[in-house]
Amino acid sequence: MPTHQAMNLHTPNSYPSTRLPLFARNIVSTSHPLAAQAGLRMLLQGGNAVDAAIAAAAALTITEPVSNGLGSDAFCILWDGQQLHGLNASGTAPTAWTPGYFHRKHGSDALTPPKRGIDSVTVPGAVAGWAALSERFGRLPFADLMQPAIELAERGCAVPVVVRQKWAAATPELQSQPGFAEHFLPWGRAPQVGELFKFPAAARGLRAIAESKGEAFYRGPIAQALARFAAQHGGALTEADLAAFRPEWVAPIGQDYRSHTLHEIPPNGQGIAALIALGILSNFDLASMPVDSVAAQHLQIEAMKLAFADVYRYVAEPGAMDVSTEQMLDPAYLRGRAKLIDRQRAQDFGAGNPAKGGTVYLSAADEHGMMVSFIQSNYMGFGSGTVEPLFGISLQNRGHGFNLSSGPGRNTANLVAPGKRPFHTIVPAFLTKDGQPVMSYGVMGANMQPQGHVQTLVRLLDHGQSVQAACDAPRWRFDAGLHINVESAMDPATVQGLKDLGHQTRLIDDPYQDFGAGQFIWRLGDPASEGYVAASDPRRDGQAVGY
Repeated sequence: MPTHQAMNLHTPNSYPSTRLPLFARNIVSTSHPLAAQAGLRMLLQGGNAVDAAIAAAAALTITEPVSNGLGSDAFCILWDGQQLHGLNASGTAPTAWTPGYFHRKHGSDALTPPKRGIDSVTVPGAVAGWAALSERFGRLPFADLMQPAIELAERGCAVPVVVRQKWAAATPELQSQPGFAEHFLPWGRAPQVGELFKFPAAARGLRAIAESKGEAFYRGPIAQALARFAAQHGGALTEADLAAFRPEWVAPIGQDYRSHTLHEIPPNGQGIAALIALGILSNFDLASMPVDSVAAQHLQIEAMKLAFADVYRYVAEPGAMDVSTEQMLDPAYLRGRAKLIDRQRAQDFGAGNPAKGGTVYLSAADEHGMMVSFIQSNYMGFGSGTVEPLFGISLQNRGHGFNLSSGPGRNTANLVAPGKRPFHTIVPAFLTKDGQPVMSYGVMGANMQPQGHVQTLVRLLDHGQSVQAACDAPRWRFDAGLHINVESAMDPATVQGLKDLGHQTRLIDDPYQDFGAGQFIWRLGDPASEGYVAASDPRRDGQAVGY
């Protein structure tokens, strides 16, 4: 495999950043230094990239409780040294969930399950995902992988700036949810920067998970506690729902672009949006345009709009979808969609007809060639806001992603049903060339994730930027209609040019809240001799570590 594929490592980085890329043969890159160190600890103990990723993921439930917890969902794409594998560890709806269940409890005009509270909670999948990854690909004992997180929960960790910001923002809405104040407001308020956060209940939960290889969570004392907690607060989650859950091994889907292939997890996730957008952009010569030009940014924005129009209309659990992923990615269909783009003006696109033709991200790689792209989330900040008290299970609110109505314009494939997975926003990404691994990467932030996948990949493959420059460059985020949020560091001339084309732009000074952050590990060649280069996004407190 060629060295330094499609990326000039010597090109100066023209964007403001305090980050330097890391070159090493064994790397863990996360959004929190202590989580990265937890993963590195596993590598130094003789573990592999999967062991490192699981340890980092467990640690992040303590260091960044706003973004994820033991009650999260997760997805993974990994290269095992020979081929790609995908894991869907997103949870399913409780057996009692139907549109009628929610309409009786929350009103007949409800369009989605609640945003917060126990009726927003599906079966948490992350712990089952950790166990499945460890059993199939891990090298170290599963209990060892939980030890750094247990220590962090028992001894505590200082609250960093970005985590504190989100913690304070979520507190007014969630402070009355069961278990929230007890576990996340021990000071009687949100923490200050640098205050020590301890989570002894989660340490108890992590120990039970460690000792049972995750079985306690789904068919043991944690499952029993979760079912009691749900019943006590009017929820529908039962022991039977938890016992029935299994994560699913899936084949990643891909889109060829500039002699490379971007891989995403298939629906029920939104990763296909990035593939659609790239398929549309392949009809344009972006490399001939300046990297930060109005023309280049306009084409990417319009391609993402077209992608989201189809994703929001059609994507759900695969068995319920009206169209297939193959139909949505059909080259002829995407060429037709590309023709809808007007280079002179912004548009508000509707869905086409393909049938006619809070989150944390981490990456790890080792010198034996294993590369892991892993994402884990409780969805919105602190998820449902509910926390099972005995084992400290902070529960996600993924149920809010379902629809309750099959009316005009609604995604009827995503209608809630027992045992069904909802539409999901978290998506890891992986890049290959000629069937060989090139980069494991991802960004965070709801619908920013596929947008970030596309924007950074265009910079890498069309414009030859380094991973750190692609990480640092200012981004935009499509919202709805003609509305886009623009990072305040973007060139004012570019912003004005987008406005002149009809984009309704809003400058944002808070990059984490609206533009996510990412981790990138690019393979330089033979990992045993040349290793990798890793970039960590300056929008978060994280870093890459390695040796």
